Amino acid sequence: MTIPSILRTPQSLWERACSRWDQRGLSDVPSHLHREQAHSYKGFAFCALALAVSLSGCAGLPDQRLANEALKRGDTALAQQNYKALADLGYSEAQVGLADIQVDSRDPAQIKQAEATYRAAADVSPRAQARLGRLLVAKPGSTEAEQHEAEGLLKKASANGEGNTLIPLAMLYLQYPHSFPNVNAQQQISQWRAEGKPEAGLAQVLLYRTQGTYDQHLDEVATICKAALNTTDICYVELATVYQKQAKPEQQAELIKQMQAAHSRGTVSAQRVDSVARVLGDATLGKTDEKTAQSLLEDIAPGYPASWVSLAQLLYDFPELGDVDTMMKYLDNGRAADQPRAELLLGKLYYEGKWVPADAKVAEEHFQKAVGREVAADYYLGQIYRRGYLGKVYSQKALDHLLTAARNGQNSADFAIAQLFSQGKGTKPNPLNAYVFSQLAKAQNTPQATELAQTLEAQLPPAQLAEAQRLLKQEQAARGALSQNTLELHALQEEDGEESL
Repeated sequence: MTIPSILRTPQSLWERACSRWDQRGLSDVPSHLHREQAHSYKGFAFCALALAVSLSGCAGLPDQRLANEALKRGDTALAQQNYKALADLGYSEAQVGLADIQVDSRDPAQIKQAEATYRAAADVSPRAQARLGRLLVAKPGSTEAEQHEAEGLLKKASANGEGNTLIPLAMLYLQYPHSFPNVNAQQQISQWRAEGKPEAGLAQVLLYRTQGTYDQHLDEVATICKAALNTTDICYVELATVYQKQAKPEQQAELIKQMQAAHSRGTVSAQRVDSVARVLGDATLGKTDEKTAQSLLEDIAPGYPASWVSLAQLLYDFPELGDVDTMMKYLDNGRAADQPRAELLLGKLYYEGKWVPADAKVAEEHFQKAVGREVAADYYLGQIYRRGYLGKVYSQKALDHLLTAARNGQNSADFAIAQLFSQGKGTKPNPLNAYVFSQLAKAQNTPQATELAQTLEAQLPPAQLAEAQRLLKQEQAARGALSQNTLELHALQEEDGEESL
């Protein structure tokens, strides 16, 4: 068996089940197109609509407002139906809405269609310019020409008054410094902040996450997000994170009250409430407040199906909050709304045998339904095939899934690949590949990963070590420079209540 090309370009967060977005989260349905721009349709659209009215009255006509509202409550099918009808008539904003749904599908074929759809509207729509720019920033294997095109589109959209352009610009500069050798990301962000641009503060937060210095700047992050809270509701997530890290429950409780009031007024989305609830239940950030998280999620889940899965995950992490029947009810609700996280978590339950009897075949079926939309699905499938849970080792299938997961930011997948090549279970040992992935696995910062990397490095003779280090550099370059946290922030970034790419 041979490893797929070490140079294969990784997929990015928008192909994950990234983050995600967060997660990302970073996997929730965005709401789009809050401002209808009737002037954006082409000339023939008026004639077509007039004819439709004369033949059938107003009944059955496509409705962009209806599409917007359907998307808010998670009815993607109805939203897509109305957007497509309007897009076919030439409405550029409906074209953008349709392309946004295509991107959110995480289906590579639909994402390719989305790029073409954005391009069709980009001449007349600043929003399409911004969306296309962001898509090119996130595009796996983008060329240097596409990276410069993205910069031009984002700058043009910004000049046309479109928001949510500085964050992807900052990401572009951070992820592809070789394409912009004359741009210093920190200097550029400092200049934006000096100019008083609204997104500049969050660009600084992005830089801190990328550099791994977020915890050293918690007070500054809090200052930035307090100032931007009324205009950028992702700051509820950032402030909740800061307060949890700093063990400030009083400030966090006041923040949650403020967020709930804003949600009641319709100025904060259910997706954002869900994200904050997930922070409250994240033990890696500090002392959790799982009961408040549960209360927040129960309030929004009936109108925001993704939160059924967040509730199930909360019960998984804190079993005292419910029982297996309650969890299954939550997961059934999530699956009924086509939430891939529900399939992922259900697969994990059967994989681990934590709440239900272990069943690798059933786990495989659920993970396969989440592939392409949840990166962890590839990781668990790879482990099922690597460990022989289905009766035998499927080494090539294991490698394919684990490599996909690793290149989408699942660090634990690198360790599994290193084990696959070092142990030779079901395949011939390959010391070079084992070294490459053991070095990448050190990002986990676990004793097992560090020990394996040291052992494999010591076993390689100098000539092989030099070749292995060359392959390691190639794989690192292929994966890009952004950390998982960076991608999660990108996935959560909003504009006018809309989630971006």
